[in-house]
Amino acid sequence: MTEVIATNETILVVGGGISGMTAAIEAAETGKQVVLVEKRPYVGGRVTQLYKYFPKLCFPTCGLEINQRRAKMNPNLTIITMAEVTDIKGEAGDYTATVKISPRYVNENCTACGECEKAVESEFDDEHNYGLGKRKGAYLPHKMAHPLRYVLDPALIGTDEAQKAKDACKYDAIDLDMQEETVELKAGAVIWATGWQPYDANKIQPYGYDRYANVITSVEFERMADPNGPTGGKLIRPSDGKEAKNVAFIQCAGSRDKNHLLHCSRICCMATLKQTTYVTDAWADDADVSVYYIDIRAIDRFEDFYAKIQANDKVKFIKSKVASITENKANGNPVLNGVDTEGYHRYANEHDLVVLAIGMQPSVDKDKFPVDIVINEEGFIEPAPENGGIFAAGCSSDALDVNRAVQHATGAALRAMQVVNRVAGTEG
Repeated sequence: MTEVIATNETILVVGGGISGMTAAIEAAETGKQVVLVEKRPYVGGRVTQLYKYFPKLCFPTCGLEINQRRAKMNPNLTIITMAEVTDIKGEAGDYTATVKISPRYVNENCTACGECEKAVESEFDDEHNYGLGKRKGAYLPHKMAHPLRYVLDPALIGTDEAQKAKDACKYDAIDLDMQEETVELKAGAVIWATGWQPYDANKIQPYGYDRYANVITSVEFERMADPNGPTGGKLIRPSDGKEAKNVAFIQCAGSRDKNHLLHCSRICCMATLKQTTYVTDAWADDADVSVYYIDIRAIDRFEDFYAKIQANDKVKFIKSKVASITENKANGNPVLNGVDTEGYHRYANEHDLVVLAIGMQPSVDKDKFPVDIVINEEGFIEPAPENGGIFAAGCSSDALDVNRAVQHATGAALRAMQVVNRVAGTEG
C-alpha cells in the first residue's frame, strides 16, 4: 500500500512534465512539502520525446538529467508515477485529492538490468515513439526514464509471459500481485500541470493522414530524427523504408481553423524550422525541403533563426494553405494540391514525405477536470480568482514553448507557496 504523508501545508502538483517538475522542484527547494502525481510511468513528459530544442538545436537530455538529479536529492519531494487525480474537494488551504495509482508490477528492487525484457516475446506499440515502433511487454519507457524502473504491460498479467518475466528477475522486483490503489491526499494548494497533447491528425480529412503512409505528424518526425528513436535517426518513409530527401512541411495543420483548433499553437512554426535542419543535415546537397505556410511566427529571439533557415537554398517557403493531399499510387508519394497565394499559381507538388505541423491542445478535456475551475474555449485554464488555490502551470494555461512553460511553472509555484504560507501563518 502506498503511504504518503501530506497536510494542508503540502503542495500537490498534478503532472510531471517539464512544467510540473519545475514547479515541484522550485517549491521543494524552498522547504515546502510537495507531492507530484504523474500519469505516465516516468516524469519528464513530452520533453523526453524531443530530439532537439529550438533555436539553439541543443539536446534536452542535459536539462532532464539536472532536473532528475535535483528531484532525487530533495527529501521534500515525493513522486508518484502511474497515478491520476480523479477528484479534488475543498477550498484554498484545505483540499483533499483522490488519487488512483495503477500497478507497475515492478517494485523498487528493480535495477533496470533488462532480464525481464529478454524473457518475454510479446510486443506492443511503443507509446514513447508515438506507435512508430514496438516495445516488449516488459519494458523501460526510455533510456533516461525516472524512476529508472521497468514496467510490465497489464496485458501480460495472468499469462505465461508474466511468469517468465518474474522467473528471470534475480532481485525479486517483479510483483504480479500488485493491485490498483486509491489514496487520499491533503493539500493546501494544487498546481495543475498536465501539459498538452498533439491534435489528432486523423480529423484533418483533406490531408489523408489516415490513408497515406507517407503523411506523418511533426511529433512522429521528431522521434524519427532521434538516434534513440524507432528508426535509429534515419529519415525514411514509413511505406517502404526509402530515404526521405524531398520533404514537405505543412503549417497550421488543424490550428487557426474553426473546424479544428481555434488558437495558434505558437510552437509549430519554430518546430518546423528546427526540423528542416534535420533534413538538410542528413542529406546535405540532396536535401529538398518545402515549407507550406500561412504566416511564420518567429518573433523576438527566434527571428535570427528564421533568417538563417531562409538563407539555406535547400529550403523553400511556399505561402499557401494546402487544400488537399492525394497520392501517386505508382510510387506512394504524397501530392500536395493548392494555390501559391504570392503568385496565385496552382500547384500539384509531389514529395517523398509530408510532415503535418499539428497544434497543441490541453491534455485534459474541458468536461473531465476533477474540480470546478475556469476554462476558456480552447480548453486552457484561466488565471481566475474563482480557482482558489488551484493554479495552472505551463501548457495547462496556454500553448507555450519549453522556455516559457518553465517560466510559467515557476510563477505557479510562487502562487501556490503564498497559499500554504497563509495556512502556516494562520495555524501558527
